[in-house]
Amino acid sequence: MTPIALITGSNSGIGLATALYLARRGFTVWATMRNLEKAHELRTIIESEKLPIEIAWLDVCDDDSLKSAVARILQKSGRIDVLVNNAGYGLRGAVEEVALDEWRRQFETNFFGVIRVTQAVLPQMRAQRSGAIVNISSVLGRFAIPFSGPYTASKFALEGLTETLRYELAPWNIKVILIEPGFIATRFQENAQLAQAAQHEDSPYAIFKKASGRRVQRNIYRAAPPERVAETIYRAIMHPHPKLRYAVGRDARLVLPLRRFLPEGLFERVLKKQLGL
Repeated sequence: MTPIALITGSNSGIGLATALYLARRGFTVWATMRNLEKAHELRTIIESEKLPIEIAWLDVCDDDSLKSAVARILQKSGRIDVLVNNAGYGLRGAVEEVALDEWRRQFETNFFGVIRVTQAVLPQMRAQRSGAIVNISSVLGRFAIPFSGPYTASKFALEGLTETLRYELAPWNIKVILIEPGFIATRFQENAQLAQAAQHEDSPYAIFKKASGRRVQRNIYRAAPPERVAETIYRAIMHPHPKLRYAVGRDARLVLPLRRFLPEGLFERVLKKQLGL
């Protein structure tokens, strides 16, 4: 039986790479996205390689689009074996500068969007007593850096949610997996949004943001390709007993053990030095 995968945020980056990776390995993939006008690259590759990928509109913040997409998938494919919750974006700014409405929009996509899609597919997965849910987190779901508070908080919340789901869904043989990428060579940084107040040149945090931003840019040059994330997802969902967490990228594999084993104060000093603070 051909496995069916639903992936959110598939127009670029990790979502696009995962859709292609799974399709090339025998999955039927439903590549969903909020803006179908951004599907040009994916459509071109599908046509060129004759890949088993369907493109569908799905806005993780819109209940009607979600219901419509899931109904269409179940009607045409009959089941959903893998859900990859990938849709999300980054919001930058000091905690003081980010308006509450901006915080809410960040969580609506990165956290509540995951809940919304997961709740929609779980009845069918429980009925078939199998499936895999993959939540794309970040190394910033395990430790914080300055001026990424909304994004970091949303990923911390996603980590807790995913751990909870792993316990709750075990009786139905549903795998639950966290992917924690470090710097990945996508347009994520370019597409990150800057909080409105943080755009002002007279921000009291401006000098610190510039310093840390320069250090972040240096690390981006060592970013891993998104295909490495896709490969990790594939290995995890195909494993009979996958781990809860998979770090992806050289920086992620380096810093997460440090976060785990170094004393809190020492880790904080190391991170400040790396960020130029």
